[in-house]
Amino acid sequence: MVGEVHAANGQSALRELSLRDLRAALAEGWADFRACPAHGLFFGAIYVIAGLALSHALLIRGEAVWLIPSAAAFPLFAPFAAVGLYEVSRRREAGLPVTWGAVLGALRGRGDEQLILMGGIIFVGLSFWIIIAHTIFAVFMAESGIGSESLEVFRTEAGIAMLLVGGAVGALIAYAFYAVTLFSLPMLVDRDVDFITAIITSMRALRANRLVLRVWAFVIAVTLFLAMLPLFLGLLVLLPVLGHATWHLYRRTVETG
Repeated sequence: MVGEVHAANGQSALRELSLRDLRAALAEGWADFRACPAHGLFFGAIYVIAGLALSHALLIRGEAVWLIPSAAAFPLFAPFAAVGLYEVSRRREAGLPVTWGAVLGALRGRGDEQLILMGGIIFVGLSFWIIIAHTIFAVFMAESGIGSESLEVFRTEAGIAMLLVGGAVGALIAYAFYAVTLFSLPMLVDRDVDFITAIITSMRALRANRLVLRVWAFVIAVTLFLAMLPLFLGLLVLLPVLGHATWHLYRRTVETG
């Protein structure tokens, strides 16, 4: 785990990671979930219920075609939804009692509104994705001649092209959010820093560990996609395990200080 430490201009020092760190972080995340399953299932259930409610609303409104871009946008919220899980892992690591009051209180941040500002950034990003998705939809749906109430559009040439273009654009947006939120949210839970410093640290960490953290991004994307297939139910376990694991990956990457 321990590699060369990088630091500059008073910024947090960063450790170099290996693929072994990913396996270790996942094992530690699983251990946290097993130790505090109620907390993990609670946050996972919120995500599942939100996914089911959104899907139901789209089907009722006859906008089934929006199920795919909506599902693609869901992972953008995953890091923010995991804030309570970061607190669970932090308290277990520090030997502190893991109480509901402390865990839920972490969602408010440290009283300096830094977490709220990060939530605003995530909301703006989601809004940007919705605007982009609507634009892509309008361009390709005009060619398909099929309404938004039918999934048959995805069997047309225009529909397939829409999926390819939308998928590529969505992947770029998701990766940008990954870079910004990966370690910034755990850092805001862990330390009394401003959200700009946390974002810069997250992006520096990704730049310093490109291969390992890109593999981690791939693991998150693939497992979240698979977990959403059975009516989002896989997220009940996967979301908390990934949340706890991300905390431990943050602790393995960013020097304490």
